[in-house]
Amino acid sequence: MTQLYRHAFYDGSATQLSELPEDNGMEVAFAGRSNAGKSSAINTLTGINALARTSKTPGRTQMINFFRLDSQRALVDLPGYGYAKVPEKMKLRWQQTLAKYLETRQSLKGLVLLMDSRHPLKEFDLQMLNWAKQASLPVHILLTKSDKLSHGAGKSTLNAVKQQLLKAELPASVQLFSSLKKSGRDQVIEVLDQWFDITTQAPAEETAS
Repeated sequence: MTQLYRHAFYDGSATQLSELPEDNGMEVAFAGRSNAGKSSAINTLTGINALARTSKTPGRTQMINFFRLDSQRALVDLPGYGYAKVPEKMKLRWQQTLAKYLETRQSLKGLVLLMDSRHPLKEFDLQMLNWAKQASLPVHILLTKSDKLSHGAGKSTLNAVKQQLLKAELPASVQLFSSLKKSGRDQVIEVLDQWFDITTQAPAEETAS
């Protein structure tokens, strides 16, 4: 496993697309509802506990945050959506910004979409998947907080999500993930390595397509 992720560092934030860094190199974006455990997942993947700030107040992250791995690669933490207690006008602006970012960012190589494994595929999750499909953007879904489920319940949830994706014709790979137990980390790293062109080894994820 590459040590690249352990060298991640904060490299700035943007509140609108005009403030983004130059559109070159390779980026992988992380998105999800504000209570899906996005910041915890980024910290777990990099092994740096305080890299992405975690908050007990969902929706606190309202900026696009960049964490650079090297001169050509970066992880992008997108604003949480769908849960935050913010004005409706701001939610709509976030949605427009997220959609445009997914559809126009040339350096974007893939989207990691996080969902609480107990509440997957909510309205905004499906919206993100549809935006990614329109942009022909690969998606890997993390069903987070899987430690809250029994082994059997986790497997059932995984299979149910895969079936729903197939039925909706939304191509994505999907896996269970727990930041607390650090389970599923290697599986995500394999997907990121492929998107970042770090390895030619095929990812070992569960696939819904």
